[in-house]
Amino acid sequence: MQKISGFFHGVAEEMKKVRWPHRNELTKYTITVITTVVIFALFFTLIDLGISQIIELIP
Repeated sequence: MQKISGFFHGVAEEMKKVRWPHRNELTKYTITVITTVVIFALFFTLIDLGISQIIELIP
């Protein structure tokens, strides 16, 4: 039981050291992540369509 208590005490101490992002930073990071995901989704969609077209050409 002492190990578990010590673990959670250590977690609480480490969480005090965390610097959480401010609202404007969080907004900027969120926009960056969403934009990146959309770009990758479009990229892989185009690659998939291209490969599908190539496969359809093969008799």
